[in-house]
Amino acid sequence: MVILRPLVPEDAAALQHVYSGASIRFTTGSALTYSQAQQKIRSALAETDESPRTRWSWGIVADNVLVGKIAVRRRSCHTGTLRYILCEAAWGHGYATEATERAATFAFTVVRFDRLEAEHHPANPASGRVLTKAGFRYVGTSERCMGGGAVLPYPTYVLLRM
Repeated sequence: MVILRPLVPEDAAALQHVYSGASIRFTTGSALTYSQAQQKIRSALAETDESPRTRWSWGIVADNVLVGKIAVRRRSCHTGTLRYILCEAAWGHGYATEATERAATFAFTVVRFDRLEAEHHPANPASGRVLTKAGFRYVGTSERCMGGGAVLPYPTYVLLRM
C-alpha cells in the first residue's frame, strides 16, 4: 500500500535518490543535486498557493519511505496530465499503479477534470503497463523533439471520468 502526501523540505535527500540511477534513464538523464531536489520541493509547496491552481504534486510513500513523486498538471479547463517517477528499488511492486489510481481519483473528484492524459518514453514499456493497469487506454503517439533534431514517438494514454 502506498500513501500520497505533500512533499516536505526533509524529503530532499530521498527525492534526490528517486531522481538518480536507472530511474532517470527515461527523463533528462541527469541526476538531481541536493540543491535541485530542494528546489523541486519548494516549487511543489509554492503550487499550493496558486489561484487558480495548475499543478498538484505528492510524494509516493511505501513502508514509511519516500519512493517516488507523482504530479497532475492542468492542461486545460477539463484536461489534466499525469507524470510519475519511482526509484529503481520500488519498481515492480505495484506502487506506481496504486499511486496513479489515487492521483486519477483526485483529478476527477477534487479538480473535476473530465480527461487525464499520460505518456511514457518509448523505451519504457513498463510505464505503459502501469497506465493500462490503472485504467488508461492507449490512444496513439505524440512526437517529442529530443534535441539534435531527433523526434521520438511517445506512447500516449487517456483516462476519462466516469
